[in-house]
Amino acid sequence: MKILITGGTGFIGRRLVAHLKVAHEVVVLTRQGNRAYELLGHDIKLLDSLDGLDDLNDVDIIINLAGEPIAAGRWSEQRKQLLCNSRWLLTEQLVDLIKLSSMPPKLLLNASAIGWYGRQGAEPLDERCNHPHDEFTHHLCQRWEQLALQAKGPQTRVCIVRIGLVLGQDGGALPKLLPPYRLGLGGPMGSGQQVMSWIHVQDLVRAMLFLLEHEECDGIFNATAPQPVDNQTFSQHLARSLHRPHVLRVPAGALRLLMGESADLLLTGQHVVPARLQQAGFHFTYPELPQALDDLLQPPR
Repeated sequence: MKILITGGTGFIGRRLVAHLKVAHEVVVLTRQGNRAYELLGHDIKLLDSLDGLDDLNDVDIIINLAGEPIAAGRWSEQRKQLLCNSRWLLTEQLVDLIKLSSMPPKLLLNASAIGWYGRQGAEPLDERCNHPHDEFTHHLCQRWEQLALQAKGPQTRVCIVRIGLVLGQDGGALPKLLPPYRLGLGGPMGSGQQVMSWIHVQDLVRAMLFLLEHEECDGIFNATAPQPVDNQTFSQHLARSLHRPHVLRVPAGALRLLMGESADLLLTGQHVVPARLQQAGFHFTYPELPQALDDLLQPPR
């Protein structure tokens, strides 16, 4: 199959490309050609823009992961607009090309995030949740999903993947958390009661490949491990995996001073469960946090 991937040079995209290029023709949309070849190898094709395309008749699957990292800076109004535009405009362009195709792609697999739910309490939330909290992350994800779902048609299914906190060695949140913990300065953030819905990057990639292969799957899927934990528990497990003390706490006020509104990503949470993935028959390699952290942090024996 011919698979078009946006965001292919990112933390998640790199792993997907590595799996898919073994058996498929992979085309990565990027304006950084040399960097893409360095990261992904020369056995892929690159596309620097969609502007010259009239349709996507020759593409079998689209995987849309592109978007500015949400935790990379303070949320000024300018930054918020950049976060939105980097997701919405490209998705809208892809959907327009799908609609112009006489033989459209069979699948649009579109990223989203559990930020769709906004801040919530400890109540478990599956894909049927209809009470999101009215805040920036919800609006960002809601519009992104609405645009992607417009691609659905008789020949095209759409899968939306609401991604949780992704744990990996060379990207996502974990490398940013490690330095203070390795110095013995790690600890829970704020109250420590906010629920963290996480997923091992290997399980996330496997879940996306599962959705590609199972044509009966469409709609919204939570991409989180089945055992979320609160921030206090997460912090304790992380310290244990690194054999470091767990005695300090990061005050909420300090985080808000440092990060502004974006501190909500750390100080609020939601208890998200992957009901539809599990109902479809997907099995997690790392369903519980201790084994996930040990896999990522312990040296191989």
